[in-house]
Amino acid sequence: MSRINRRGFLKGTLGTAAAISLPSIAVDGAILGANERLRMAVCGLNGRGGSHIGGFGGDKRVELAWLVDPDENVLKRRLRGRKNCQGSANFRKALADKNVDAISVAAPNHWHSLMTIEAAQAGKHCYVEKPASHDVYEGAVATAAWKKYKVVIQHGTQQRSDARVAGLHDLIHKGKFGKLKISYGYCCKPRGGIGKNKAGEPPKHLDWDLWKGPAKVKEYHSNYVHYNWHWFWDTGNGDLNNQGTHQLDRARWAIDKDQTHPVRTFALGGRFNNQQNQWNNDEGETPNSMFAAAEYPNGQWVFFNVRNVNYKGYPRQVENEYYFEDGGKIIRERYYPKGSNNAEKIDIPAGKVTPGGNWRSFVSACLAGDQMMANGNMEEAHYGCVLGHVMNNSYRIGKEAPFNEKAGKYGDDKDVHEHFMKLHSIMRDGCGVPENKAKYIVGPELAFDPKTEMFTGENSEEANKLLRDPNRKGFEVPDIAKV
Repeated sequence: MSRINRRGFLKGTLGTAAAISLPSIAVDGAILGANERLRMAVCGLNGRGGSHIGGFGGDKRVELAWLVDPDENVLKRRLRGRKNCQGSANFRKALADKNVDAISVAAPNHWHSLMTIEAAQAGKHCYVEKPASHDVYEGAVATAAWKKYKVVIQHGTQQRSDARVAGLHDLIHKGKFGKLKISYGYCCKPRGGIGKNKAGEPPKHLDWDLWKGPAKVKEYHSNYVHYNWHWFWDTGNGDLNNQGTHQLDRARWAIDKDQTHPVRTFALGGRFNNQQNQWNNDEGETPNSMFAAAEYPNGQWVFFNVRNVNYKGYPRQVENEYYFEDGGKIIRERYYPKGSNNAEKIDIPAGKVTPGGNWRSFVSACLAGDQMMANGNMEEAHYGCVLGHVMNNSYRIGKEAPFNEKAGKYGDDKDVHEHFMKLHSIMRDGCGVPENKAKYIVGPELAFDPKTEMFTGENSEEANKLLRDPNRKGFEVPDIAKV
């Protein structure tokens, strides 16, 4: 049986340089707690972390052995009334417990891959919230760790556990509706602006060094903690790779099975928060309105639309649509033949998923020691996350242009123009964004090599700088060759 020597891989815990030595444990998938129970550590307890506690804690096969959070107040609140459950600010203490079988990760995005990688190196299974990576490179390292250490890693994309969604994609892959042309995802839900907060000292109950972890955040301000970190590039990925990860993953799922990454992408958007008639007036960095597109080697496309605004009559959409080469389309799981406004109900057979929903399916996969039982394994997670990362990277190196329907110069492509105009008209007519006064950020078209996971050609030098985030000392994502 293969063993892992994990001696010395954990360094820098709690800001020290002391190494922690961990006993070697079996990594053939049979790492079970006492009485065939899974002993778990939940890492990140605010917000989504509460769902992890409830989801895994409600499974009789699970023992919640550790709760982890750098905010002392949050940690104390979650530990209250729990017997035989230890707490820590540092997830590496939980990894050092030889009796822990698995961790779940609900920390901010910049922690997701490092926790996943170190869990795999420690022989622990891992359930990681979406997105599984904060950048392209660390997602590749996490995938390499999944392959090397043979642990179960499941991505927090719940629709992967939905047999009906799986069945719909089976029908698309089998060609029931003809050849798929465009797989479209929407993340259009109301969100307010975050204003501007002055930098200051972190509260005493927060271990700011551990909260930052791998991210080179310059200074503390209250917009980071505990939710608005999503809207800063050092810690989040915007709603495209936040809520949108679910719809991105589903959009890529419908693309032909032999496709991995796109070969070209572009994006356009902005951060439109109207405060006293001054548009783009808060300190968030990520777009709250965005249209992006990516083409795969076989000519299929993924389109994506982010709209985080609100007004009376605002069309909320957190969903997926599918457009076929013959002109047919699927909207809200009903099929519309070419030129018809009459929807046809689709008879969708149940697709193959591990039963039990996202929580119980992960536990079952861990107890069975079967990586491929995970509903959304690390490799599939990587493909979906990279799709969002490359779209974001186009936006991040984009240039300002007047807010108008010519901003993206999409008039020559009928499909792109049609769907860009869905976004533009809603922002102009619904939100009242003033044409030629506000600004779009228009990203360049970028070429991407699926094999090397690098940008090529024009603008590639600037775009490739965004593929791998710089890390703080003691919290480095390892080189892929050394994982």
